[in-house]
Amino acid sequence: MTELANPADYGELLRPDTLQIQRLLPGPIERVWAYLTESDLRRQWLAAGKMNLGAGETFEFVWRNDELTDPPGQGPAEHSGEHRMESRITELEPPFKLSIEWGSTGGVTFELEPKGDEVLLTVTHHRVSDRSTLLSVSSGWHAHLDVLVARLSGQDPDPFWDNVNRVRSEYERRLPA
Repeated sequence: MTELANPADYGELLRPDTLQIQRLLPGPIERVWAYLTESDLRRQWLAAGKMNLGAGETFEFVWRNDELTDPPGQGPAEHSGEHRMESRITELEPPFKLSIEWGSTGGVTFELEPKGDEVLLTVTHHRVSDRSTLLSVSSGWHAHLDVLVARLSGQDPDPFWDNVNRVRSEYERRLPA
């Protein structure tokens, strides 16, 4: 794996309601863009959902986190099965930037920057209203991005839920109360 793919690389708060997390991924940029925008690839690390690429277009995310890794690890009962969320593309600059509404927790921006044969992915989650949600968002993004790194690197990811649980305790320590 690449240097930034290490699970010790935690997101940071840019503001009290804004988390940013990065991963250095195997390129090329078009391949990483496809993992952000194509349902069959995105479902392997985050959530399915057909996206019509255009600012203002709506779509639905469909999470099945128990299917991201084999085994999935021990997740909370409230997150088993399927979860859906309506979203809307708010900004689009293929293959460099994708911004979307993120349910009741603000918005998310994905930015891609070529770095030689690799691509720096920066995920910024805006307008997270409270610490509890921020802890869930932080540990969730961390674990989902670790799965993405493994998929793009041709490796088997660690059990998703075990990773979420492990990094959540570290985010509890790192993020201000």
